Amino acid sequence: MTGSRRRGRLIALEGIDGVGKSTLAKALARQLRRQGLSVGLRHEPADRRLGALAQSAGSKDPWTGAVYFTLDRHVARPALERDLSRHDLVITDRSYFSTLAYQGSALRPRERRRLETLQRGATVRPDRVVLIDLAPVDALRRLGRRGRGRGPLERRRVLDRVARAYRSMARSRHWSVVDGRLPPRALADAALRSLRIPARAGSKRPRAGRT
Repeated sequence: MTGSRRRGRLIALEGIDGVGKSTLAKALARQLRRQGLSVGLRHEPADRRLGALAQSAGSKDPWTGAVYFTLDRHVARPALERDLSRHDLVITDRSYFSTLAYQGSALRPRERRRLETLQRGATVRPDRVVLIDLAPVDALRRLGRRGRGRGPLERRRVLDRVARAYRSMARSRHWSVVDGRLPPRALADAALRSLRIPARAGSKRPRAGRT
């Protein structure tokens, strides 16, 4: 940490495009705040310009795309550390594992290892990771309903590869995995159960049937 004591835990939500990470992040934050916890929300990429460069470059050169994403994390690190010093929990929509899944899965094993080392030096390692697992065909259907054109990484072939990479990381790193087919409320409940975060002593829990 740079000049501040880290007290909060970093929870990363991961998954291919279209699984509902942003919606889940907001729902988890609401539920955890009701339990008396202070929660910060973050989103990657933090800098839209760097994110656009990473997306464009990554479709042609995975290593260059990964470097742009890594630079974005490095630039955003002081703000992330401040959030962790101020909150019990910080929930981030994506982390460096996203780069390992998207760009890393297109690299040779030796390059993937170099990329992971680079990520660890650029930002804060998540304390817990929740993978929202959804079949690429279902994720693409959701993206289509958003009424916008697909990005260069939102292609079936790419998402099939990335989904396999995410599932492999989840198994080897013992992440929490939730079923992305669940409706939003049930998905949030499943993710919260998997995290097993205790409520703060003395907090008032909402009555049954109220939101």
